[in-house]
Amino acid sequence: MTAETETTPSTGSCCSPTGSCHDGAADVQIQQADSVTAVYQVKGMTCGHCEGAVSEEISGIAGVTSVAAVASTGLVTVTSKAPLTEDAVRAAVDEAGYELLGPAA
Repeated sequence: MTAETETTPSTGSCCSPTGSCHDGAADVQIQQADSVTAVYQVKGMTCGHCEGAVSEEISGIAGVTSVAAVASTGLVTVTSKAPLTEDAVRAAVDEAGYELLGPAA
């Protein structure tokens, strides 16, 4: 007896036709006692893979202790040991392939 499995054809993207591949935010966290939290608006995130890419790049900035990106809102919450320059965050978001619109209102 053999088992058959059904596979769906690959579309060349990690995203489904609806633009999502994961539920929830991609989080990168390191515990710290003293911290500064800032929220940024990022354009172009559509799925969990996008959230992870943005989180990974921002977490590489010196002093960053946690990053939570949410594709559905475009918001990225960054906690760091000291305030970050917008240029540093912009460079990380650009490296991930997305556009930093600026601090969230």
